[in-house]
Amino acid sequence: MVKNWGALLTRVRAMLLRRGRSSEDADDLVQEAWLRLAVYERETPVVKPGAFLFRTALNLAVSADRARAVRGMEVEVEEVTLVDSSPGTEAAVLARERVARLDVCLRRLSDRTRAIYLDVRFGGMSYPEAAQRHRITVSAVEKQVAKATMLVTRWMEGW
Repeated sequence: MVKNWGALLTRVRAMLLRRGRSSEDADDLVQEAWLRLAVYERETPVVKPGAFLFRTALNLAVSADRARAVRGMEVEVEEVTLVDSSPGTEAAVLARERVARLDVCLRRLSDRTRAIYLDVRFGGMSYPEAAQRHRITVSAVEKQVAKATMLVTRWMEGW
C-alpha cells in the first residue's frame, strides 16, 4: 500500500512534464491514470501501485499523441480567432464596377486588337504564339498589345 499518494502523483506528473506535456495535460493524465488504478483495484489487487500509475500515465500519453496525430489538435473555441478575408461589400461593388468599365473599354477596341490583347494578357500566350495564331509578325503583336494597353489604361483612369 502506498503511504503518500500526493508525493507519488507529484512524481508521475513531473515525469510527464519532463516528457514535454503541458501542465494541464499532465494533470489530466495523472487523474486518468489514478482513476484507472482505482477501477482496476476493484477486481484485482495491485502489488506495485506506483509502477502501475507510471506505466498507465505513459500509455495514456502515447495514446493521446496517436489520437492527436490522426485527428489533429483540439482547440478550445475561446482560443480561436476567425478572420474573414473576403472583401467587404464596398470593395466587391467597386470591383464589379471596374470589371464592367474594363468590359466597356475592351469593346471599344477593334476585334483584331481585342483578340490579340486578350490572348497575350489574359490567355497566357507568348508573343510568338499569338503571332502564329493570328498569322502576323511578332512585331505586329507587340504593337497591337502596346496600343491596346495604352488605350485601356487611358480609358480606365480614375477607376
